[in-house]
Amino acid sequence: MATVHDIYVAAGFNVVTAVAFLLAFAFLRLQPVNDRVYFPKWYLKGMRDSPSSAGAAVTKYVNINLRSYLKFLSWIPAALKMPEEELIEHAGLDSVIYLRIYRTGLKIFVPITILAFAILVPVNWTNDTLESLKVVHSDIDKFSISNVPYGSKRFVAHVVMAYAFTFWTCYVLLKEYEIVATMRLYFLASEKRRPDQFTVLVRNIPPDPDESVSELVEHFFLVNHPDHYLRHQVVYNANKLADLVEKKKKMRNWLDYYLLKFERKSKRPTTKTGWLGCFGSDVDAIDYCKSEIEKIGKEEAEERKKVMKDPKSIMPAAFVSFRSRWGAAVCAQTQQTSNPTTWLTEWAPEPRDVYWNNLSIPFVSLTVRRLIIAVAFFFLNFFYVGPIAFVQALANLEGIEKALPFLKPLIETPSIKSFIQGFLPGIALKIFLIVLPTILMYMSQFEGLISQSSLERRTASKYFIFLFFNVFLGSIITGSALEQLKTYLHQSANEIPRTFGVAVPMKATFFITYVMVDGWSGVALEIMRIRAFVIFHLKNWFLVKTEKDREEAMDPGSICFYWSEPRIQLYFLLGLVYAPVTPLLLPFILVFFALAYVVYRHQIINVYNQRYESGAQFWPQVHLRIIVAMIVSQLLLLGLLSTKGLEEATPALLVLPVLTIWFHKYCKNRFEPAFVRNPIQEAMKKDILERAREPNFDLKSYLADAYLHPVFKSDDVDKFYVADDPGAEEVIVATKRHSRRTTPAPSVQSKQDGSDRLLLPESVLER
Repeated sequence: MATVHDIYVAAGFNVVTAVAFLLAFAFLRLQPVNDRVYFPKWYLKGMRDSPSSAGAAVTKYVNINLRSYLKFLSWIPAALKMPEEELIEHAGLDSVIYLRIYRTGLKIFVPITILAFAILVPVNWTNDTLESLKVVHSDIDKFSISNVPYGSKRFVAHVVMAYAFTFWTCYVLLKEYEIVATMRLYFLASEKRRPDQFTVLVRNIPPDPDESVSELVEHFFLVNHPDHYLRHQVVYNANKLADLVEKKKKMRNWLDYYLLKFERKSKRPTTKTGWLGCFGSDVDAIDYCKSEIEKIGKEEAEERKKVMKDPKSIMPAAFVSFRSRWGAAVCAQTQQTSNPTTWLTEWAPEPRDVYWNNLSIPFVSLTVRRLIIAVAFFFLNFFYVGPIAFVQALANLEGIEKALPFLKPLIETPSIKSFIQGFLPGIALKIFLIVLPTILMYMSQFEGLISQSSLERRTASKYFIFLFFNVFLGSIITGSALEQLKTYLHQSANEIPRTFGVAVPMKATFFITYVMVDGWSGVALEIMRIRAFVIFHLKNWFLVKTEKDREEAMDPGSICFYWSEPRIQLYFLLGLVYAPVTPLLLPFILVFFALAYVVYRHQIINVYNQRYESGAQFWPQVHLRIIVAMIVSQLLLLGLLSTKGLEEATPALLVLPVLTIWFHKYCKNRFEPAFVRNPIQEAMKKDILERAREPNFDLKSYLADAYLHPVFKSDDVDKFYVADDPGAEEVIVATKRHSRRTTPAPSVQSKQDGSDRLLLPESVLER
């Protein structure tokens, strides 16, 4: 178990590491050769020129202006200087609301830390209970509730503080939810025109023996939305074609690399034809790449023809666009038929947000896929119990000495002992968690979600559940069991719950080490962008020939919401749980929130280029997870006090979870609709204003290929679409359905208003 000295050593090591990372960043960002690594967003916006475009040779790579080094910390005030309104315009609402999570953490925990240290720390410290119980403990544990005597009246202070912490947290959450909901509605109202504002995704279109999917969609919406339907785009199963396009792109990159290598060395390079170019026979690399590109090109052409002509490649889904936002809002938020399982409509993601691979998954298989993933996720949680127990064994020196007795002399060295107990468990846990978010993302993709934002939100939910059960509860249970094993073996069964209740607060020392490793050094490492730094310079050295190549070599990245947000929620959970139990953890969490806010604000301003904009749709989940953390903290305090001889406090503490759940339901009913539905009134207002300002705007052309699969946008494949045919306005879609013969009016209407019909049969086109 970590002692005060061990925590000092770990804190010193992590502070030195974090400061070293920040100083290295401050130096590297000033070098012209790294400008595109640390300021890629400004290059993408066209607001920054490469410093290497002019000047002496040395100045293209190294900054020789000594005065600039005197202001090496100027990035900190610069990151805090940009106003929030300007930041929304610069980076989007998602990025700004993401930063508000850190601000919310500071708003919650700064007053809680002050109260806890002013009241609870003296109450806990002025006792000697741990000495009398003879349990394994350190001096740090004297700051915890475990040091308060059994049945003491001092526990009233903890109950009162639990109420104070709950009310303050609820107040902050209420204000933040109100602010974020207002910002979202204002953002949507003032947002520029986007295709998703006019478009609805229709899924589970019922099959019809007489009409194709395209004809069926057109007929349905001309009949049921005759005044508002504009056009549609059917969904293709083009996954194999997309793989071929990506494969050819990679092969072209290798060809560029070998051509550049040939130019520099005047010797034709060679490669192996086997796996990863490491096995097989040697061949001329340039000729091999050209032949492979030609081969893949033929496969791509054949697959493209197959996708365009094979009816099986068209999925029972379509993106349907309307003449107004009002028409799209009505369609997206209403049931289309008496059968609630067909013609399912939802708001289309913005084109950048669409995850095209999953649109080809049959809708009827989604339930089965989600069941499979639920079972797999359960076993994944079970599998990680082993690594978590191993990490807790590292935190317990006795376990290491028993497993590896020959290391005992080395472990007993004071400096090595402090390093192991104060640093090694945290870094080991972080290593075990590195690949987990990627695994969870693959699981979410298998579930069939159709947008990147929904994939990230679903993955974030899974990751938070994992962190809660394995990292939080798993660490507490396994760690307490390992540390107090001797005590458990030599006492009666009736005394075990009491000993366990004493041991739980003492796991704060492990979480302190984890917060320092992950929340201090980890955040400081983020700003250095080591991976992007290495990849950019490798590409710049081996592949870049033109300025366009240099731009493509940049990797601005984006906020990885699916793993970064659950990590923040873990700190909320730790802070709220240990605030009334072991307040010593709170300052370490405050340092994380403050440091992360500054670092990520800098990254959002200068580096990250968001792949999509969801309008802060993730905030209800952020709010819910903080509520869960509050309820867990209240229940754990309730159980802890029941083992400390204060059963009479149970009714008082039971009120807190009830009030918290009621507060969550109030916020859900009051604010969540703003994140789920789009107000019809606001849609109509925006339509009226837009028509007044731009009466002649060609919306059909604007939406023409917004939801066309990306693999069809690279070539001249748009010629297959009647939307690009000037004579398409005069074509009436033929139908064999009897219902169509009795409803000619919509077809006349479609002829008059110019609604699009896509993928007409050849017989119709020949007429």
